[in-house]
Amino acid sequence: MESYLIGLSGGADSAYAASLLKKRGHAVEGVYLKMYKEADPTPALKAAEELGIPLHVVDCEEEFEKRVLCHFVDCYKMGRTPNPCVECNRYVKIKILCDIAREKGFSRVVTGHYASVAKTEDGRYCICRAENEKKDQSYVLWGLTQEQLSMLYLPLSAEEKEELRQALEREGVSASSAKDSMDICFLPEGNYAAFVEERGGACPPGAFIDSEGRVLGKHKGILHYTVGQRKHLGIALGQPMFVSAIDPEKNTVTLVPSGGEYGHTARIKDLQFQSLAPVSEGTVEGLTVKLRYGQKPMAVRVELAEGEATLHFEEPVRAVTPGQSAVFYDGERLAFGGYLV
Repeated sequence: MESYLIGLSGGADSAYAASLLKKRGHAVEGVYLKMYKEADPTPALKAAEELGIPLHVVDCEEEFEKRVLCHFVDCYKMGRTPNPCVECNRYVKIKILCDIAREKGFSRVVTGHYASVAKTEDGRYCICRAENEKKDQSYVLWGLTQEQLSMLYLPLSAEEKEELRQALEREGVSASSAKDSMDICFLPEGNYAAFVEERGGACPPGAFIDSEGRVLGKHKGILHYTVGQRKHLGIALGQPMFVSAIDPEKNTVTLVPSGGEYGHTARIKDLQFQSLAPVSEGTVEGLTVKLRYGQKPMAVRVELAEGEATLHFEEPVRAVTPGQSAVFYDGERLAFGGYLV
């Protein structure tokens, strides 16, 4: 009998994963990771009681602050658009679960992510896209290390959310009616600009410019904009305009007419390899890539040099956004990932 340590949030996904493992006869214990001051472990405690499993509440606010919140603020101050889930999974959530599992002798760690873990013919571990394509969460798991992946088990790849909820309801587990988790758990109101200014200070106003550097008007601070944005710019120029670049040093936001937000290339750095063995130089073809969470994978040619990569797309790509992730797939397997610059 294997023993599993599961990250139990109080939501339906992790509760159902715990229920599945118990039904298979495995020993299961839960961990609630308290990542920020307002986080409430009560739903997780209730789910654990209903499931009949022990739950450990672990305070990881300091690590979450350093690895996720500070990174989030720094990115916006530098004109980038972060995805905090990527940082959290690698440096907080999965890392801490793995640390506890090693310390306490658990066989595997488990989360409620919709994806799976595979081992390649070359012995490398990798995330695979979920069989339930609509729920696939592989995009936010590209940063995981080989050691973390070797310990990770993801049982929800093929599950349907509504069926999962119904199964929990039949078992009398109140997490069946829990709301789906938010994109940014520490911003329940969604006001990221106020959060960034509170922690990092206000971003001063600056100039909107066109692609030739001509001043078009005044912006209210770079953190209020993201590449590809069209609405809520606060400027009227007689035609739809899109943000194509943000320069934190010059404090400018570049606007272009419709069509100017598309491009055929992009650059990435801070590469993390999964199914593909680490490559520092050369060209990689035959992969697909996602530049946003909800985007469908698209064909790409990758040129690697000095630990970074240039991406070449067959079709023009809209709004390549610095700070977001580029996640590459070899079929259903996650090959590697990196940050757009």
